[in-house]
Amino acid sequence: MKHLVIVESPTKAKKIKDYLGKDYVVEASFGHVRDLPQSAKDIPEKLKKEPWARLGIDVDHGFAALYIVPDDKKAQISKLKKLVADADHVYLATDEDREGEAIAWHLLEVLKPTVPVSRMVFNEITKEAIQRAVSEARELDKQLVRAQEARRILDRLYGYEVSPVLWRKISKGLSAGRVQSVATKLLVEREKERMAFVSATWWDVDLGVKKGGTEFEAELVSIAGRKLARGSDFTEKGQLKAKDAVVLDEAAATKLGLALTKATFAIEDVKRESKTSSPRGPFTTSTFQQDAGRKLGLRAQEAMRIAQRLYEGGYITYMRTDSTALSGEAIEAARTLVAERYGPESLPPKPRFYGNQKSKGAQEAHEAIRPAGSRFRLPEEVGREVSDIEARVYDLIWKRTVACQMVDERFTVVTATMASEVAGHGKVLAQSKGRTTEFAGYRRAYVEGVDDVEKALDERERVLPPLERGDRVDVASATPSGHRTTPPSRFTEALLVKRLEELGIGRPSTYASIIETITNREYAISRDKTLIPTWLAFAVVHALELLEPVIVDYAFTASMEEELDRIASGELDQQTFLNGFWSGTKPGLKHVVATRAEGIDPREVGSIRLGLHEGEPVLVRVGRYGPYVQSKDRRATVPTALAPDELTLPKAIELLSTAEKAAAPLGFAADGRPVYVRNGRFGYFVQLGDDPPAEEETAKPKKATKKKSTKSKKAAEEVAAEPEAPVVPKPKRASLFKGMKPESLSLDEALALLSLPRALGPDPRDGRKIAAKNGRFGPYLEKEPAPGAEKPEYRRVGSENELLTVTLEAASALFAAERPARTFGRRASTPSEPIATLGPDPTTQRPVIVKPGKYGPYVTDGETNATIPKGEDPKSMSLERAAALLAQKRAAGPVKKKRARRS
Repeated sequence: MKHLVIVESPTKAKKIKDYLGKDYVVEASFGHVRDLPQSAKDIPEKLKKEPWARLGIDVDHGFAALYIVPDDKKAQISKLKKLVADADHVYLATDEDREGEAIAWHLLEVLKPTVPVSRMVFNEITKEAIQRAVSEARELDKQLVRAQEARRILDRLYGYEVSPVLWRKISKGLSAGRVQSVATKLLVEREKERMAFVSATWWDVDLGVKKGGTEFEAELVSIAGRKLARGSDFTEKGQLKAKDAVVLDEAAATKLGLALTKATFAIEDVKRESKTSSPRGPFTTSTFQQDAGRKLGLRAQEAMRIAQRLYEGGYITYMRTDSTALSGEAIEAARTLVAERYGPESLPPKPRFYGNQKSKGAQEAHEAIRPAGSRFRLPEEVGREVSDIEARVYDLIWKRTVACQMVDERFTVVTATMASEVAGHGKVLAQSKGRTTEFAGYRRAYVEGVDDVEKALDERERVLPPLERGDRVDVASATPSGHRTTPPSRFTEALLVKRLEELGIGRPSTYASIIETITNREYAISRDKTLIPTWLAFAVVHALELLEPVIVDYAFTASMEEELDRIASGELDQQTFLNGFWSGTKPGLKHVVATRAEGIDPREVGSIRLGLHEGEPVLVRVGRYGPYVQSKDRRATVPTALAPDELTLPKAIELLSTAEKAAAPLGFAADGRPVYVRNGRFGYFVQLGDDPPAEEETAKPKKATKKKSTKSKKAAEEVAAEPEAPVVPKPKRASLFKGMKPESLSLDEALALLSLPRALGPDPRDGRKIAAKNGRFGPYLEKEPAPGAEKPEYRRVGSENELLTVTLEAASALFAAERPARTFGRRASTPSEPIATLGPDPTTQRPVIVKPGKYGPYVTDGETNATIPKGEDPKSMSLERAAALLAQKRAAGPVKKKRARRS
């Protein structure tokens, strides 16, 4: 009897094949096999005229989805169909989550097997788990499939209906997403809090005291019965919360510091408290991403890719989960390790259970992320088999899992309160706090957010000398120190994931891709590990709030997740849910877009008010070419490096003033055109001639519709009768060379820059024209193509200044010389190492190699190159999959080159 097992990835297939007998064939689907159409070319010809074709969803007939098999999956589907035809039983072994259940259903729909089909699930790739999954195979869970399909349809409706509103009101190419837009709003609202924040200044005195030979720190608490103000005592507007608190300025702190150097304190009270802290539960997807970011500096997407490789290699359990539950087998494995590695005193008498600590709206009964198997392999053992970063991630997961089954940390906190009568200030109270660990417990294995456990434990210790009531304590030092309150911190990727999870928005499998989309769309930039929203993000969130506030409302977005969970459990009908979202009142997206989109003013969307200057509003505007500040008819570009909270009203006025100075020309060219030195988003440049008349950057003309009504024909005739507006050419610009200073630039230097590219003339050797140019990768010479050739020839020159002085003879000599090894456009480097060598191609018998490329990884047999589809791991590429990609590329034939249009 032949059994066919279909998994998602070839790496997983290879691993599982080793655990099953010769009667089992294991093959990969390479992820999703069907999806909604991604472009018009994907839609079948007979359906292209349907009003719903653009969406790929028939909204008027039960939200029926149009699924298509992408071209790059057709060869694999053909292979799977042949294997199904030869099998007696098919096991669909895709991932154990909603997405995996949906992939299994799509496989069933596409392959249409006539033999028995079972759903095989596992959350770790070990021999025991795989064999158990075969024996406990079940039927496909249709409720989970419906929930995932509802999510996919929901996201398509949201994205395809709302994104065009952003195109019309802000700029083409923008996108809106059900979770993506809410996450962007979180970043924008945090930045607005920072912009509105008013910093307050306060001073205190850093006190060093000593008893006997031991010196320790103390903190001032009160002066003459009044509490000493600290940062937490101020509001975000810089106002003092407690009216009776004392706020020291520099002079008062200095005076107090001098008086304290002559004081002696007496201990008034000593409190000793015994405390404990308990270990956190094992990792969920979000807590894993958070700690991988804090401890290892990994971005969410990086962390998930590494975890995926560890899972497919059989080292850890499935990494997309929002449960903290551990199986009995896992608990026993962890407890065994605790006893062996840390001693019986570190093992609690009973196991710890975390299964009831699921996040809001947690899905399905998965385990937490943990080391795979009934015996957890030691980090040093795994480290010999995987890359360095994979070993560090495994070590992180191993320690968190083991620590969760260890005893509490026990420690003592000592708080000593001391007082002194200080001349001119009255009674001054100070406190000193100490901490001593009685038993480290779980912290011997794991300290959250810290990579070096031993160092972290040492730094937590703060031992005070023996102190009793009435003891005298001398002042060793009293140093005044100033402080400023700080605005709320920006989100890191880890903190954004944490906040989304707290709000019940999104799911483990989506967090990393959401963050990647936000940065790819330039709604945020990453700087110093924090996410800074751009002015574009401000405009996008504003537009969505004007369209319908509820679509970016946190509670509403979370409620949709809850309703999807109800579909999965069978409590809510899929159609009822989608109808409410599309044509009902939750929010009734169809009606919202149809009735409100046109009323949104692009100028309002793309304008953020900074304040008033000389009675005139100063605004940030988001234009087609980036953000700029404007006040009346004055404009200035906002530098890319300037974060929104750094663009204060004074800074905006400074930018406008600088731009105004640049409005005066440096001089005039021979033809009378003015020459300017200006500052743009990417630095200083020179410009020849004036800018064309300003057009409204945020408003864009609508494309003419294809309706052929009488009114539209008449309108078209009227438009055709009007004379076309003359096209005003853009003025020529050139960036300053490195080392040039805008304030000292001469007119001759500016004109020299504007002379580039500089035509040197025809090469005396062959008559082909040579030009000196400055490009993205530096200065170079370009020679027009030889007869019959398509591409020009290039040669580097030593410096930018040489572009202005190089002669035709010198250029000709450079081209005549033997061309050096190609390094144009990039640093000189040795060829990239192959990612993998797979073996001979079944068709050509040439060796198949996986290589990194300029546009992503690809496979080649030396004659044919085929790009590896996005989402597939090049390191996991099998010979069979590579051969299929090459065969598909050969069948497609050579790429047809577009003819150049005649002018």
